[in-house]
Amino acid sequence: MSEEILLTQEGYDKLEAERDELVSVRRKEVSERLKEAISYGDLSENAEYDAAKNEQAELEERIHKLETMMRNAKIINEDEVSGDQVNVGLKVRVKDTGSGEEQEFVIVGSTEADPFAEPAKISNESLVGQNLLGKRIGEVVEILVPDGALQYRIEEISK
Repeated sequence: MSEEILLTQEGYDKLEAERDELVSVRRKEVSERLKEAISYGDLSENAEYDAAKNEQAELEERIHKLETMMRNAKIINEDEVSGDQVNVGLKVRVKDTGSGEEQEFVIVGSTEADPFAEPAKISNESLVGQNLLGKRIGEVVEILVPDGALQYRIEEISK
C-alpha cells in the first residue's frame, strides 16, 4: 500500500495541471515523433526511433507517478487547521535566538517543498519542519542539524 501524501490544494492543483499537460499535449508530441521515426524505415539502426521510445517511456513513467501521487493525496484543508499551533498548510515566522535573524516558513508536504520560494516552503518531514510541528507562539525549539543546533523562537503562526 502506498503512503499518504500531504498536499495543499495549490500543490494538488499543480500536480493535476502537470498531468493534464503531459497527457493532452506531450503525449501527442511524442506520438508524432515516434510515427515520424518509424517512417524512416529499419528500426534496428534508427536513433530517432530509439530516442522517441525512450522519451515515451519517461513520459509515461512521469504520468504514472503523478497519478499515483494524486490518488494517495490527502489535501490539507487550510480552513480546518487552527492557527494556534504549527501545522501543515500554515505559515510560521521564527526568530533565531542566537543571531536574532527572522525567517518565515510555510509547512507543506514533502512533494511541495521548495526552500527557494518566498517564503520558503519546507517539508513537514524535514528536520526543521518536524521540530516545529505542534509548537505554539512563544515556544523555543532546539533543532539538531548537521551544522550544529538551531534555536528558534516561534513569533507568529498564520494562514
